Amino acid sequence: MAKKACKKCRAVYESSKCPLCEGSESVDTFKGEITILNPEESELAKKVNVTKKGIFAIKLR
Repeated sequence: MAKKACKKCRAVYESSKCPLCEGSESVDTFKGEITILNPEESELAKKVNVTKKGIFAIKLR
């Protein structure tokens, strides 16, 4: 199954709906991925406004 990115939270996943926000709207084309391991201490997570662990798309198309 191809990777998709959630339009709501930008999480990258392969299932039928987003595992983080349970959203069903997704895009197949996105640019770049970042992995957030510790969102509380990550400067990058704060900059991109991510509060949960996971893999996230940098830019949705």
